[in-house]
Amino acid sequence: MFVFRLLRLIAHLFKGMAVCAFLFPFTSEKGREAHIRRWSRKLLRICGIAIKIDSPLPIPRSLLVSNHVSWLDIFVVNSLQPCRFVAKSEIRSWPLIGWLCAKTGTIFISRGKASDVRRIFKGLVESIEKDEHVAFFPEGTTAAQGTLLPFHANLFEAAIDAKAPVQPYALRYVDGEGRLHAAADFIGDMSIAESIMSILKSKGMTAELKQLPLISTEGAHRRDLARTAREVIATGLGYSLESLSPAAAPADTAPGTAPDPQVAPH
Repeated sequence: MFVFRLLRLIAHLFKGMAVCAFLFPFTSEKGREAHIRRWSRKLLRICGIAIKIDSPLPIPRSLLVSNHVSWLDIFVVNSLQPCRFVAKSEIRSWPLIGWLCAKTGTIFISRGKASDVRRIFKGLVESIEKDEHVAFFPEGTTAAQGTLLPFHANLFEAAIDAKAPVQPYALRYVDGEGRLHAAADFIGDMSIAESIMSILKSKGMTAELKQLPLISTEGAHRRDLARTAREVIATGLGYSLESLSPAAAPADTAPGTAPDPQVAPH
């Protein structure tokens, strides 16, 4: 079963590359989104992951944020609504997956580069103003399920400048009995290859994505948005706020960057 899944996954990745290279240049935006949605859902099925999406309301013009568990998260969100994601630059070097992420609009950010933050911030505002769906993971890195890291605040400013709300989602991976599925965790020194093997060997995994109430940005500060989004997502995941690490001062940097008080866009 593992070998069969692995071969199917590799074939699916190559198919995605072919579609991006030869079909996307001649496809409308809506057509590309439909391809990405179908392709993401099939990737999850190949990995043996069922999808349970609780998103009863249309996703408005907004900045979408979620907790971050695994490299799978992008594809879970894309199975609902294809988005332009902000991701660390290291992902670009991942075999096949990195190339696909780049071709589907992922915005890569380099660690510690202030110029990258300013460039990406400007691009995010423009994308939201054009009614494109934009998403990022405020924790800045993956965290084991059952925990929620402090949220980086800088990129929330894009929603404020674009006069758009923040749309939070809670994401978790569970087994057949509703318990958190450890095979989904992509943490520590685990390589992408090790994570893929762990997932392909697992059984009975379901990705649950839950839409949470919109957060208004009118009159808000990015730090307040980061704090509120973290609290809303923690509640959506069923976590006790008291059990989480303190978040009184959300990190005021972009995901994947070193702290720099001069970087914050205004």
